[in-house]
Amino acid sequence: MALLLSLLTVLVVVSCGLSGALGCVLPQNHILLSRDNLVLLRQMERISKLSCPKDTKDFRLPRAMVKGSQVQEAQAILVLHGMLQHISDLLLTEHASAAWNTTLLNQLRMGLYEQLEDLEPCLVRGMGEEGTALPSQEPTLAVRRYFQSISLYLKERQYSDCAWEVVRVEIMKCFSSIITLQKRLSNMDRDLQTP
Repeated sequence: MALLLSLLTVLVVVSCGLSGALGCVLPQNHILLSRDNLVLLRQMERISKLSCPKDTKDFRLPRAMVKGSQVQEAQAILVLHGMLQHISDLLLTEHASAAWNTTLLNQLRMGLYEQLEDLEPCLVRGMGEEGTALPSQEPTLAVRRYFQSISLYLKERQYSDCAWEVVRVEIMKCFSSIITLQKRLSNMDRDLQTP
């Protein structure tokens, strides 16, 4: 029995070592799902952002968390998951259901759900033995603050059509950054697998 346990442990360690630092490789369709979600968001436009000049807002997407080389793979996974989860939370509100085409919104929600499900094994592997998250929480805190400012903006604007249009455009920017982050993670995995 002890021999079997040792063999299983070695197999797990070897398989993790071959699949990236966290033992996690994003599915190939992960970037495609983000691109599909971006297309859905474009289709969800109901009013022109130009018709809402008083509602413009710079939410200051924390791009350094996405593009910066200082974010390690484990943190990048946490940032990616956090961004997708916050977008999903925004879109699961009844205010979002009232603002957009239900069919498109549900397709977007399903795409987000699939992406979040794909990331779950990465998060589990990224947790410490005692269930604590990986080292620096700074990147995820910046993402959380960013989405809190979006939620506050919607509330202050009383979930108006113009406010939702501004947020739709902002979520599109998020997905562009998400795609950049997914490509970085794919490159990290490729680099780790190359001898």
